[in-house]
Formats: sequence, structure tokens, C-alpha cells
Amino acid sequence: MNKPFDLAVIGAGAAGMMCASVAAQRGLQVVMIDHAERLAEKIRISGGGRCNFTNLHTNPKNFLSRDPHFARFALKQYSVSNFLELLKRHHISHHEKHKGQLFCDDSSEHIIRMLKHECDAGKVHWRMPCSVHEISKGNSGFQLQTSSGTINTQNLVIATGGLSIPKIGATDFGYRIARQFGLKIIEPRPALVPLTFATEAWQPFLSLAGLSLQVQAHAGEKGQNYGPGVFDEDLLFTHRGLSGPGILQISSYWQPGQTIRLNLCPEISLEELLIKEKQTSKQNLNTILGQILPKRLAHGWLEAHYPDIATRRIAEVSDKTLRQLAQGIQHWQITPDGSEGYRKAEVTIGGVDTAELDSKTMQTKKVPGLFFIGEVVDVTGWLGGYNFQWAWSSGYAAAQAVASL
Repeated sequence: MNKPFDLAVIGAGAAGMMCASVAAQRGLQVVMIDHAERLAEKIRISGGGRCNFTNLHTNPKNFLSRDPHFARFALKQYSVSNFLELLKRHHISHHEKHKGQLFCDDSSEHIIRMLKHECDAGKVHWRMPCSVHEISKGNSGFQLQTSSGTINTQNLVIATGGLSIPKIGATDFGYRIARQFGLKIIEPRPALVPLTFATEAWQPFLSLAGLSLQVQAHAGEKGQNYGPGVFDEDLLFTHRGLSGPGILQISSYWQPGQTIRLNLCPEISLEELLIKEKQTSKQNLNTILGQILPKRLAHGWLEAHYPDIATRRIAEVSDKTLRQLAQGIQHWQITPDGSEGYRKAEVTIGGVDTAELDSKTMQTKKVPGLFFIGEVVDVTGWLGGYNFQWAWSSGYAAAQAVASL
């Protein structure tokens, strides 16, 4: 157990297994360590069990970071096409579902088996389940005190992810190790997560739970670290607030206390349409709005904001009121009181400050031989496969760097 390894990787998820397999196949003696009993649980549950493993449209603009250019090198070094070549070698079929999102045709288990096979091809040593109790650094590398005994290694990669979905084993281990070695952490928070509202404020919209529609969603402000963000995606009303892809996307840009802005009818000028309808229609406002928006939303909106005119003929409603109605629907501003938290967050935003890392190698600038990859780093992708691509790319970059030392 005291035999020194060239590389120890802590965290047998997407980034960790990619890193370990590439380094091992470059001829390094690699040990993979993870505290879980089951391998790569986050891959297993992702994409409804089919793993949205990358996105055809991946580029650095799809990632949030204090340094917007940090992800560029890794993404270029190991691109979407590189990962697709890996899938082809393992005969894993896949399909595009929406906006470049690629999923397995069958189960996400195929991705896990592929990564495990790649690790085995390089003769990676496994310590799993294995807890790391202490890490120290000396002149000859790192010494890890673990539940499986002492492990010595020249290089160490931390690939332990963020805090999202604690029920599958997420912990703050990576952040603790970063702080131990004097690295700055950008305060983590849940991202790609549903937003919630105070009970009283949400009361008028409870009846809309389950309703989905396409919207344009805005969050964040110019000048803040991760903003602003604007997405044309679906929104879902829930009993506690708002969810759906559009809300998950802007949740990464939203900061507590800020207002989000929603256009519930983004395809047309609602003001122009209502004023035009007033000139010719004999129908009531409720009926007309229900032809433009989902009926439940139209009726619920009028009941909440304009109960006195909902059943009146549109010809009897003033132009001023119609303009106010249109403005409210297409520029709805509402302030969440929080989110569903890490238990429902797909990722964690924040993490090890990219200023502490070399973007070409993922190695820390202060501690030679120490690397951080994947979600533990302050690089967070949009919804749609981007975070897995960051895992593949950052893992590969670190592996190549270690192999070249």
C-alpha cells in the first residue's frame, strides 16, 4: 500500500475517471479513490437515466466563471468530437434531443462501463469504497491517510465535484482540500435549480402548478460576476415556484434578492395584438387572452391582476389597461425568496477560483503536483450536457499535463 503512485485521483465521477484512464494509458501508475460504494452515481441518474453527455454547440460562452476565458484551452484540447470518437470505439449509440443535447439511445450505464473499461485498459488501481482522512505534502509528493491505508503519490488530482444532490454522496471535500493548501474558493451555491417564492406571494399562481410554456427568461445584472443571462426555454409552474429549463438556466445567474424577468409571450407584440383585437372583436378579454396564452394561464393571470374586467368584452376595456396587461405579461418581474437548494440542483456554481489554476494544465499555481478538475472548479456550464463536456475536457487536460511532467 506504500508503493508510490505517479498519480492519485480522488473522485471516481466523470472528470476523475476520464483523467485516470488517460493518464494510465499514457503509462503512469494511477490509483483511483472514491468514498462511494457505487461508481459514478451522478452519471447514472443524469438525463433521466440516459446521460446527456455533451452538447454539439459547446464553446466557452456556454460556461460561467469569474474568468470567462478559463475553459477555452481544455475545451479545445479535448472537444465534443473527441468524446464522440470515444463513444464510437465503444459502439455506444446516441441521439440529439434538443438544441444540440446528446443522449445515449439506451442507458447511462453504457457511459459508466465505457469509462471503467478505459481505466481498466490502463490498469488503474482502485480504492473504493475508501475514505481519505488526511492529505499532506512533502518533498517527494503527497501522502494520503485513508481507510485503506497510506497512499503515496507524486501527483494528486481532486475531482470530487460540488455540493449538488447530497443524497448520492456529494460533499465539500474538494473545497476543504483547496482551503488546506491556501487556495481561494468562490462561494458555492446551487445552480441549475428550481426557484421558490414566499407562500403569500405565490398564492395567486398555485392553480397553475403543472402548466408549462415557452418563455424568455432573464436574470442577473450587468457587472456582476455571472450575469446577465437570457434564455428562450420552457417554464414550468410548480406548487412552490418556477422550474423548467428556462428557470434552471437563469438560476445560475440569479443572486438572492434579485428580481427575475419573464416574457410569457415572447413570439409576438401582445400590446399590438390586443389593441388590434379591440377594433374588431366582440369577444370578452378572457376568451381572447386564452387564445394567445394557455387558457389556465390567461384565466389565472386575469383573475390575479384584473378580476373586474376578465369577462368584459375587449371593446369595453381601455387602451391604457390593455397596454398595462400586455406589459405585465411580457415584462413580468418577480423576486424569488430562494431555490430548492442542493437537493434539486443539478450542479454547484462557484468553487476553486480559476485564478489559482493554470488553464492549460488544471494544476494549482501554488502547489506543484496538485490539480483540480470538473465541478469542484469555478466553471459551470449551461443546462444541456455542457457540464459533462467540462468534466471530460478538464480531466483530459490534467491527465496530459501529469503525463508530460
